[in-house]
Formats: sequence, C-alpha cells, structure tokens
Amino acid sequence: MLSPNSTFYPRPLGVTPAASLPQSPSAPLETSRQLVGDDQQDAYYFRSLEEAGIKLNGPQISAVRHGRGPILTLAGAGCGKTTVLAARAGYLMEVSGVQAASILLVTFTNKAAAEMKDRIAALPGIRPAAARAVQARTFHSFALTLLRHYGVQEDIFGEPRAQHTVLKMLLRQNGMSEAFQPESLLAMLSAWKMQGSDTADLPEKTQDERDAKRVLLGYETWKQDRGKMDFDDILLRAAALLRDPAVLKPLQRRFQYIMVDEFQDTNRLQYEIVQMLAGAHRNLMVVGDDDQTIYTFNGARQESILEFDKVYPGARIVTLDINYRSDARILGLGSELVARNKRRRDKRLRAAGQRGDAPRFATPSNAEEEAAWVVHQICQQVEEGLYPYRDIAILHRTASSSRAVFEQLVLKDVPFVQHGAAPVFYDQSLIKPLMDHMRLSLNPRAMDALPSALGPLYVSRDAGLEYIQRCEQEQAKKYPLIHLSKWDKLKPFQQEQVKERIKLIKSLHKLKPINAIQEMRRHFYDKYMESGDPSIFTHYKETMLETLDEFEAAVKKFETVEEFVQFADELSRRHREMESLRRAQDSDAVQLMTIHRAKGLEFPCVYWIGASEGIVPHSTALRQDIPEDQKAALTVQQTDADLDMALEEERRLAYVAITRAKQHLYVTSPASHHGKPADVSRFLLEAFGMEVPDKRKTREESRAGGTASYGNNRNEGYNGNGNSRTGSGNWKSIRDAGNGSRHESGQSGGTLHHSRSQPANAAQRHSLQRSAINHKDHREMEMLDERDEDRLSEQRGSGIIRDHKAFSTPGLHPKTAQTASTSRSAASSPAGSDKTERTEMVAVWKCSSASCKAWLRQKPAVPSGKSSKKDSSVPPVCPLCSGTMVAGTRQVPVTNRFGK
Repeated sequence: MLSPNSTFYPRPLGVTPAASLPQSPSAPLETSRQLVGDDQQDAYYFRSLEEAGIKLNGPQISAVRHGRGPILTLAGAGCGKTTVLAARAGYLMEVSGVQAASILLVTFTNKAAAEMKDRIAALPGIRPAAARAVQARTFHSFALTLLRHYGVQEDIFGEPRAQHTVLKMLLRQNGMSEAFQPESLLAMLSAWKMQGSDTADLPEKTQDERDAKRVLLGYETWKQDRGKMDFDDILLRAAALLRDPAVLKPLQRRFQYIMVDEFQDTNRLQYEIVQMLAGAHRNLMVVGDDDQTIYTFNGARQESILEFDKVYPGARIVTLDINYRSDARILGLGSELVARNKRRRDKRLRAAGQRGDAPRFATPSNAEEEAAWVVHQICQQVEEGLYPYRDIAILHRTASSSRAVFEQLVLKDVPFVQHGAAPVFYDQSLIKPLMDHMRLSLNPRAMDALPSALGPLYVSRDAGLEYIQRCEQEQAKKYPLIHLSKWDKLKPFQQEQVKERIKLIKSLHKLKPINAIQEMRRHFYDKYMESGDPSIFTHYKETMLETLDEFEAAVKKFETVEEFVQFADELSRRHREMESLRRAQDSDAVQLMTIHRAKGLEFPCVYWIGASEGIVPHSTALRQDIPEDQKAALTVQQTDADLDMALEEERRLAYVAITRAKQHLYVTSPASHHGKPADVSRFLLEAFGMEVPDKRKTREESRAGGTASYGNNRNEGYNGNGNSRTGSGNWKSIRDAGNGSRHESGQSGGTLHHSRSQPANAAQRHSLQRSAINHKDHREMEMLDERDEDRLSEQRGSGIIRDHKAFSTPGLHPKTAQTASTSRSAASSPAGSDKTERTEMVAVWKCSSASCKAWLRQKPAVPSGKSSKKDSSVPPVCPLCSGTMVAGTRQVPVTNRFGK
C-alpha cells in the first residue's frame, strides 16, 4: 500500500545542485576562564561557576554583570538564556549584595519557574534559604498571590468545556442558541480583557453587539454570583490592584530587580504589569527572542522586543548569539530561513554545538507515504542503536496533520507520547458523529453510537436517549432511532427527518467509506456543522473543513465501511493501551507534538513533517481575506502589512521547528495535501537562495485549487492586488462562525470597537489573523567539504541518501544566474493540465491475500559498488496482515523523488 523506502536528499526538491548548504560560522572558544582575569573584582564568582561546570561566553558574561537600569537580552535559540538568568540572580546576590527577596523572576510555565529555582539553588555559594527567597513565578501565579494577599477568594474557573457549557446555557436562555458560538464569544472576551478593558465597556452600537454584550455580561454575572474567576480575570484584577499606589509602591520597594523570561510571549496586560512594577527603579531585565514569537494568537506582541529601547531609552542590548545546541548546518538552515523576515532585530547565531549531520530532505507523495517513511526510518535508527525512542521527536503544524503518522506509530507498535493529550483522530468531536453513523449502519442497535446521531437531528441528547430507552423497554426495535419518529416533542418535519436519516444509515454499509462520508456531508452534516452564510470564511469553519478534508483523505485506502470502522476501533484500542506512557516521566517513547508545543525543547533527532505550501506556511497565511469571525474583534480591512506579518510568523514557526534539532534533522514535504498538489515550503527554498514569488490566494481560489503551487499555471487564480473583504465591523461576524471546535488559539492584541470609530494597527490585526491559522485544539561549524559530499551517497537510516537533480520550478530563481531545470508541472504535461495528477508505473510488492489490498513500493536498485544489508529481491512480509507478498506493478502519482 505504501512505500517505506524513503530517500532523503541533501537539498529540498526545487533547489539546484550548485546551491550551497547554509552554515553558521564557528563561535569563538573563549569562556569566562580566558575572558575574566583573576585580577578582576568579580573573578571569584566566575571561578566558582567554572568549578561547578558553568563556563560563560562573552555575551553571557556581559548580561550576567549588568547591574542597574533596563537591559534587553536577545537570546537566540539554544544560547543558554536559562543559565544567564540563574547566573545573574546569583551575581546580584553574591557580588552586588542584593537581597534575595528583592529579586522577582517571571516566566510563563510552572515547569520553567521550578527549573529556574533549581538552577539558582544549584549555584555555588547560594544558601538554600536565599534560593527559596528569590521569587520565581509565572505571571498568573504572581497575580493570583497578589489577589489572595488582598482578600480575593474566588475559585478559578478555567476549564474550557465548563465555560462553553455556561455560555450555551446563557445563549439558550436569551433565545440565541444559533446566533453565536461559545468559542467565538470567549475569544473576543479574552481579547477585550487582555487590552485591559472592562466588560462593561463592550461595544453596543448594533443589535448584534448588544446581543453579544448581554450574553457576555450574563457570563460575568454568573461567575460573580458563584464566586468564580477565569484566568483572564486574574491578570485583569491584578493590574487593577497595581494601579492603586498603596498597593504598587510597597511592591516596587520590595522587588528592586525584575527579570522576565520569554519576553516575546508577553501580551499587553502582562507587559503593563511588568512596567508598573519596574516603574520606580527601571531595574528591568527582559530575555527573549523576537525570532521565536509564535504565540500572537494568544496576544504575544513582537513589538515588546522590537520597541523596548524606545519604551526604555538608554536601555542596554546584549545579544546571546552562541548556540550550544545544534550542528552548524542545522543552525545555518534556520538562521538563513528566518533572516528573510523584515520585522526583526538583526542577529546571526554562531555555532558551538556538537557536530552532527547535515539536514536531510524528502518529498513523499502524500501524508500516508510520509508517515510510512518517517516511522520506518525511526524503527531502523532504534534497531541500529543510533538513538533510543526518547531522543526522537516528530513535529507537525496542526492537530490534523499528525493523523497519518499517529496511525503508523500505533500500527507499528512504536511507543510514543502525543503531547496535548489529543484523542485518536477518529474519536474527535467533529469526526465521531460520522463514525457513529457508520457504526450504526453495521449495527443499528449499537447503543454507544446513538448519542452522536441525535445531535445532527437537532434532538436533545439526554432527553432523546431517555425517550429511546423508555420505548425500548416497552418494545425493542431493530433500529432504536425509529422511536423518535413518534415522539410528540418533535415537530412533524423532525419526525420525517428521523425516518430519512434511518434510510441513509441503512445504505451506508454498502458504500465505500469515502462515498459514505461524502453522502453524510451532502445530506446533513455540513449543514449541521455550519451556521449563517456558508460563503463567509471564518476561523472555525476553516478548521472544520481542514479536519473533514483530512478525514476523507484518511479513508481513501479502505474498500468497505466495515473494514474502516474495524481499523479505527483497533487504533483507539491500541492507543488506550499506550496511554500509560504519557504518565511515565522517563518512558522510552517517541515525542509527537505540534511545533508550538516544542518551543523551548530540544532533541538529538527531529523529524519536521508537513513542510509544504499550505501547511507551513499555512494556507490561511496565503490568503487575501481575514476570517469574518476575526473581523468581529478588530473589524478592519486587511492590508499588505497584515499578510506580511502572517507570513513572517509562519517563517518564525519554521525556524522554531528547525532549531529544536541537535544532531539530526529530517524534513519531509508531501507533494500533495488533501488530494491537491503542494510544493515544497517556500521557506526551505528561500534558505537555499531561491527567490519565491509572493503570490497570495483568495479563499475561493484556494478552496478550488488546494494548496499553493508554483507550477506553470501558477498565476491562474491569483489576484496580486488582493481581494480582501471589508466587513461592516460588527458582531454579525460572530454569528456566522461555524460550529467547529476551537483549538489552541485565542485572540488578543486588538479591540472590539467598530472599525469606523476605532481603526486598529497592523500588529493588532495580525494577532487576530494568527488565530485563524492555529488549532487548540521549535545549527553549525565548517563548510560542506568533499568528504561530506562523499557521505551523501552512503546508505543511512532507512533509505539511500544521494545527490539528485534539482527540479527548479518556474517562478523560482536562484540569486546567482544559473540555468534551472524544468518544473515538475512542466516536465511532461501540456499547458493547463496541472489539475490532472500525472502517474507512472512502478515496481511494487502486492499482498497475495485476496482480502488484503496492501502494497509496498520496491526499493530502488542499490548503487554499484555499495552493499545492502537486505536483499531487495526477497519479498517482504505484508505490514497489514503479515501474509506473503508477490512482485507486481502499480500506477502511482509522479513525485520526482529520484530525479527522473
């Protein structure tokens, strides 16, 4: 079915052989031992650090020695910022004589705060009592402690599902059940609060605004009546307290030195709290990296770093630019990639890490083949003793983009931990109703599947199930749903809908799974999941469409509904058995996570999957129009600056993915995404010196043509002048948001004011556009020499690594004048034929069992003079049924992996 014979190359598809591999320069070897002489006043402190194994470089020493006044410490990826923060705290106490209790260190996670405390406690000469006295806290922990000190006793109400339940109840009470989505309302409320605004001041110029405000004020009243507050309330109320001089001044006197970690992630309200605390003495040290600002959907503001020396004139700026994590070539790839961004502080990281290997690139035909390649290579790496499972991470862009690799890991019994605790793809709330309809088609009395069938019938699940169970006790039916057709609480048209739905359910098991899903979507599901104008592009609708597209792509390989449902159920069963790995701290398991979750982590071996146009950069960043539910918050017209900012954040996300790797980095770029052609990510091509045309798609063209393409017909369906919607700027937009589940995103950085009275700047608009991209649901020594080129032909991992012809694509031009090869789309297809997928006949192994449809692409011939560990002529064992496989041929999409 799939080809596990992956081939990784030294350059991405589309890069000419003459293009050199980016590489970071070597860092100087001097440390504090050479840089701090024994005759210097503070030499004893650095000698004690050295005895403890802490040898600081020049920029780190400069940051640690900083005394009074503001300082911006630009900390590149892997450059030891945690060491600097801990060492400076120790320097202040041991050298400058600062009281430990007067140091406040603020970060974003409890884990980071605990690590900081441990680092400080481990410093030589620091007494345990002093280490405990240093206040290392998260923003929310500091704010909550402040509130508790001043008598605020409300309970924390922060569970999203509970919040959604309350909002649904309030919407129902106000007769607006279908008017707004709880996810949209909560996102807009959070954006409003993170600006420091009171809910009483929510806009109310239009009826929609008044309706939304009524519900949200009801939500605030509900919390107050029950003595509850959410996480936004904690920061908002703490900031309000600090505006009282009687509260603020004692804190300013106590905390004379303030340090902020991950400064690029602070939102407007958090920055305001920091500014107030440091206002009297300005002894503020902020540490962060503007190139790693990837949380703007949570209100993070890149401007905090870019404009720090404007807010604090005379501030020192120190750049930590020596990377101890990655191979010079991995670091060079990331540095060259992110250097294309315009809104950043200029810095070039230097390499001091352990030498590993150059990045490798592959272009599988689709996500299924990508997953097979990656998991097969991981298994070989572990078998050969190169890495334990725990040293390997697989990074992906969105929740749905991990589906295929998730399945392969489970089916191959590879232990893994999926960070974020997401359910199996087929158990997600958006997918489960469709799955349960198919289960009912196989077994009409599958009572566990009934609740999911009631929602799309617009029947209360609890009341509907109770009625069905009561009727079943009196007279059991083959199709228990039929009882609803006689329920007097349903209107006649609803009773007829029940009968029609049962007819559809009866027919599903006779169809192929892909056809069954399409029939359900056509008959009722898309209509059920959407609300308002279906032509309006919204964040949640786009999330739904992407997930449903992935669902359809996943079932194409199955012939019957029964086969597919058994596969999904087996997947869920195996996943439950592996859940214990998540709870084991030191379990030997592959780490599977989004790029966002990987920020701040590092791994010896990283697989970055989905490095294709439409995935990274995400399709939403390539479009001309801001989603309507984003306009509900900022209600502005999109500009070129918004598009540039969205694309720059996507580039920063790619940079974070690359710089998580220490010794080995493998990047895969599927040639198709959800059945549509997809090119290698422009970010990779740019890093190798290719010039990529900046064409953006409108939503309609993108939906019709799939992911962005640079083929011969690349200008078709593009509108270089933009075609963004202007929108009236009211809460009507929220009404039109779809029913998709809200993922890892929230809006902040803007206001809810009407655009005519409160225009927003590009940065504010951008923070909302980022929410449309994210779901809830990141280097090094010598130039590549001849010995390295020789190694490219050696067999490594699960495939043969060798140089290959580059496939220059029309519209991609090397900076140096070179003749480019023909593009994939122009290689053998006539003009205008890009919509027809080209295929080729290849040698494969087919399962000999008539009931099994598995096939594997045969390995390419081993180069002359090279030995192979395995005889490629021996038929492999079928990966699905473990049966015998026989040689054959198969028509497959052309991917140009081998330079033909």
